[in-house]
Amino acid sequence: MNFLSQDTIVALATAQGPGAIAVIRLSGPEAISITNKVFRGKNLEQQASHTLHFGTIRDCERLIDEVLVSLFVAPHSYTKENVVEISCHGSEYIVAEIIKILLREGARLAEAGEFTKRAFLNGQMDLAQAEAVADLISSNSRISHEVAMKQMRGGFSAEIKNLRAQLVHFASMIELELDFAEEDVEFADRTALRNLIHEIQKLLRHLLQSFELGNVLKNGVPTVIVGKPNAGKSTLLNVLLNEEKAIVSDIPGTTRDFIEDEVSIEGIRFRFIDTAGLRETEDKVEALGVERTRQKVEEAALVLYLFDVNTTSPEELKAEVEDLKTAGKPVLLVANKLDAAADKLIDFGSFENLIGISASRHQNIPELKKAILSQVKTAGLQDRSQTIVTNLRHVASLEKTYAALDDVLNGIALGISSELVASDIRRSLHALGEITGEITTDDLLENIFSKFCIGK
Repeated sequence: MNFLSQDTIVALATAQGPGAIAVIRLSGPEAISITNKVFRGKNLEQQASHTLHFGTIRDCERLIDEVLVSLFVAPHSYTKENVVEISCHGSEYIVAEIIKILLREGARLAEAGEFTKRAFLNGQMDLAQAEAVADLISSNSRISHEVAMKQMRGGFSAEIKNLRAQLVHFASMIELELDFAEEDVEFADRTALRNLIHEIQKLLRHLLQSFELGNVLKNGVPTVIVGKPNAGKSTLLNVLLNEEKAIVSDIPGTTRDFIEDEVSIEGIRFRFIDTAGLRETEDKVEALGVERTRQKVEEAALVLYLFDVNTTSPEELKAEVEDLKTAGKPVLLVANKLDAAADKLIDFGSFENLIGISASRHQNIPELKKAILSQVKTAGLQDRSQTIVTNLRHVASLEKTYAALDDVLNGIALGISSELVASDIRRSLHALGEITGEITTDDLLENIFSKFCIGK
């Protein structure tokens, strides 16, 4: 794939707002010559790729800023085009002035994701890797960073390309059969093809199953803290977040809506949600909060049921657990206020997934975090070599591939013609090609890259 752009684009590559420095990026055939028109220092058009040059940016004779210019000469750049990065002081005024004079000299403003889109169109990376760039930028935990980095470096793409190559071999053999239809010969061993499809479907199932974990890693683990009023939910949230996020009060029903914030535990991002206490109430506002609590439980990946060990009986706890289990979510039982009655925990010895803490005194909080992690630390996290799918678009393509391969198997079992078998294999190849970008449409590319930040 080779895309030859005729225009040169420019955008701020660093975050908006004042800062110590800002980086303005240009890409395109005239990136170096346009910059050279406003740069005072060495002649940039005579310099080697991957070099840095100190000088000034001027609007005619008016000094705008002292800058450092980085040169990347095509094809040795992120986009495979001429790329220039201007590092200037992070004043919003300076950035706006430099971009304004670059536009005047012939550049145009870049669209969202256009630098990475050009990298894809020029064959620098495939589509799955390009999407991983956006995931890498938005990663906010160690694990999500690792997953995005592996995909950006081609780990997922390599698996897809390997699957596709195996199918292409059989597709070519079946296509060859069509050329000799009158001789009624078989070049593709149907037994070998059937065995291959079973192996590919096994891997596809594994990739599809990994999405549940991948989605959690990418977006955080939604963890709801529920319990009766005054169980200490808000106190626990504050302890987990290490800040006073929620109002703590002895008055029952203080929390009438949910409070949400995020924290990373051993590289995994959790979205903790403190909810209104579960109880019958005549207060309409509080009742609405209780209803929202039940909605959050439905949306959660993990439920922490917090109860006061001093005021809750095993029978009450059993009834609450049975009620929560109807939502089909994993439930971790947290016995709070342990400092006041440690011996009370003996009564709850028959319950699984139970840990005692004192939120107000930060007692057993490290143990609680370990227990929380144990609910999400699967083999998929422990095995760093495993590919984890995090993109819903990829899931849709994998599902289409699986369905097409099912049709191939059914066709072989029914003894249908080579032409129909070949058609089903082509459908599976098309679906796999959508993942890496071997099969694309303008609408698909627009949808993907419009979600990127401008300047990337």
